[in-house]
Amino acid sequence: MVTELVEKLFFTREISEEISLPLKKRDVHFGDKVFYYLLKGASWGIVFLLLAMVGLILKMSWPAFSTLGWTFFTSAEWNSWTQEFGVLSFIYGTVISSLLAVAFAVPVSVGVALFLNELAPSWLARPLGFLIEMLAAIPSIVYGLWGLFVLAPLLRTYVQPVLLDYFGWFPLFQGPPLGVGMLCAGVLLAIMITPTISAMTREVFKAIPVSHREAALGLGATRWEMLKLAVLKTGTSGIIGAVILGLGRALGETMAVTMVIGNKSEIHLSLFESGQTMASILANQYAEADSDLQLAALTAVGLTLFMVSLIINSIARFIVWKVEKGFKGGK
Repeated sequence: MVTELVEKLFFTREISEEISLPLKKRDVHFGDKVFYYLLKGASWGIVFLLLAMVGLILKMSWPAFSTLGWTFFTSAEWNSWTQEFGVLSFIYGTVISSLLAVAFAVPVSVGVALFLNELAPSWLARPLGFLIEMLAAIPSIVYGLWGLFVLAPLLRTYVQPVLLDYFGWFPLFQGPPLGVGMLCAGVLLAIMITPTISAMTREVFKAIPVSHREAALGLGATRWEMLKLAVLKTGTSGIIGAVILGLGRALGETMAVTMVIGNKSEIHLSLFESGQTMASILANQYAEADSDLQLAALTAVGLTLFMVSLIINSIARFIVWKVEKGFKGGK
């Protein structure tokens, strides 16, 4: 018995040493080499393509930066007649409408994902999940038309007057209830990004082992406590990642926002007022630019949109990293 155990031990050790030895060059097949270099070339190609795009946009927008200087970022004035161009109001409109969309969409998306994955019976979860995911396939122009002819009148008739009556003392809810404006854009964006966030969050919940749920229930947790500790807390980093994807779509959405935001390059605290985003100003004026400086300024708006998206996504990635580090016990 001992001899057999020793032979198995040495045999296993020899096999493990053989397996751990690095492959020799002659052992690597030619097809593997080709596939490796193709993937490597594609990966670096994406990086170079991104750098080339940024370089081209920077070259096209440089006349605006050299002519306008820092006033391009600090001014809210956009006047093609006087050749005064400032992007501050567009940055404000982009950030506020996107944050409104995330604030509205995240609770609904997480709730939908919890219901479909944890509470709903299978005969209901499958068709309902399919219908929710189908919302992401609807073109943005269709959302824009629906927002202009359905959502905006609903807000103007039923929602904004109530907010004005009860919260009119608060700066966010002051002004005439016109329907279109920052609030309408935020609600429409929330509807558009909800399918994306809910689908990604649902996949995160599916990846959590069933043993986590059983352990929580076995320790005496209620159904809600199990969902809170074993599902929501465990999937926090994945939920934040899903929110990042939704936020990315909200930041870059063009046609739907253009149709309902009012397109006024001004900064107002009230959500009832009209505004404009960086994507909407590009959609409205890029094809009709009547001077080289205006064309360069619009290109600079696109570059600014890229930088704002990069900064916000970097902050979100940092939050995900901190959350994951906290779960692993790091300080």
